[in-house]
Amino acid sequence: MPKQKPVVVITDPQAIRALAHPARQRVIDELYNGKVLTATECAELAGLTPSAMSYHLRALEKWGIIERAEESPDGRERPWRARAASLRIDSTTAGAGRLAGQAIMRTAMNGVLEQFEQLPEDDTWDDVSTLSRSRLWLTHEEAVRFSKEMSDLVDRFKKKRTQSDHPAGARQISSLFAVVPIGKPPEGS
Repeated sequence: MPKQKPVVVITDPQAIRALAHPARQRVIDELYNGKVLTATECAELAGLTPSAMSYHLRALEKWGIIERAEESPDGRERPWRARAASLRIDSTTAGAGRLAGQAIMRTAMNGVLEQFEQLPEDDTWDDVSTLSRSRLWLTHEEAVRFSKEMSDLVDRFKKKRTQSDHPAGARQISSLFAVVPIGKPPEGS
């Protein structure tokens, strides 16, 4: 299997639409966090039949989002893995990117809310749970730079760590950020 790319950037509107399905998002989340899963395991995660999940997995493979991993030891089923360490949607793809982004954000927000609800009251890591919401006045160039710097920061802390490859004492942390323009641009912009 070829070495994974650091980032897969999705630009094709049809590929972006393919990301909007909740079952696909659930599987992408697990695979891009370092898991290698069979179609049956993916189906269990998403609450689908293995044959329905196989359809979704092939669609994600078609768009270069995931790929086949080496065969399982018993040779019955070939598992799937992420094609890269990170996945990004090209923000310049009009329409499809926005709609898929909205669907992905809804699913991600619901996941973060569930994580807050499931966090035990006496969790010793509760002090790292934060939420920050800001409205910034930025030029277009500043907004582009801000978005890139936030992505770079996440990548710096990610350091190719996965569920199976991380330092002792490390714990999974969810992070979520969005950069979304508000309203219409001022006249003359």
